[in-house]
Amino acid sequence: MRRMARDFLLVMLLVGAAGCATTNGDRRDPAEGFNRAMFSFNDGFDEAIGKPVATAYRNALPSPVRSAVRNFFANIADLWIGANNLLQGKPADTVTDWARFAFNSSIGLFGLIDVASEIGLEKHDEDFGQTFGRWGVSDGAYLVWPFLGSSDVRDTVGLVFDLSLDPILLHEPVRVRNAMTLLRATGKRADLLDASRILEEAALDKYVFQRDAYLQRRRSLIYDGNPPRAAREVPRAEASEPEPQAAATTAAARPDPAAMEAAVRMLEQPASSAASSGG
Repeated sequence: MRRMARDFLLVMLLVGAAGCATTNGDRRDPAEGFNRAMFSFNDGFDEAIGKPVATAYRNALPSPVRSAVRNFFANIADLWIGANNLLQGKPADTVTDWARFAFNSSIGLFGLIDVASEIGLEKHDEDFGQTFGRWGVSDGAYLVWPFLGSSDVRDTVGLVFDLSLDPILLHEPVRVRNAMTLLRATGKRADLLDASRILEEAALDKYVFQRDAYLQRRRSLIYDGNPPRAAREVPRAEASEPEPQAAATTAAARPDPAAMEAAVRMLEQPASSAASSGG
């Protein structure tokens, strides 16, 4: 299973790299044709299966039960979040992450209760894509993968590590692993039902909006919310006055603040959200 997932992701990375040979208007998104096709596929799958299942899950289970499920998977995630913080040279955050796991796994009844947050231990959000970015690996082209959603070249490589080391995907027997994977994905989608509704109502071009929100959020995560000034500034070539038609298109696609907040919530998991242990 792990080898199949790793090989599949490596093949997708090669396909994405090949697609990057085709350039278009946005230098961050040279494979836009491929990406839009994958975005449409994911959106259709979500409408047909993901959203109905998540809605049924939310309607069937009371809020305390859903919170316990969310806490359980988030607690498991703290193990590798701490490891990534250590690899990024942040030992204090590592201690916090592993202390969270210790408290929640014991006092919190195997992570069902988030006692660590109640006593002031901050929850972090780290993955191998962020670790690579922290050490200077550039993001590369924007990519959209089936089922996995938004990513880029760097985060796709990081995703291979995330999946290979995911405690849920490593669990045996297989039937328990599959059940936990499905429960985790359904719970995450249920948590985002309201946010996705706001996004659908506000964004005229959902693809462009999700791409821009993803890239902005990933940059913010790599620098812990404080990217260097050079990374925040628009390059001089891109800051020039756009053509009237392009300006009109950009203005039409620009969502309102409520939609931006919805997209940020939708992207609070890293590129590996479909397979990670929570965040």
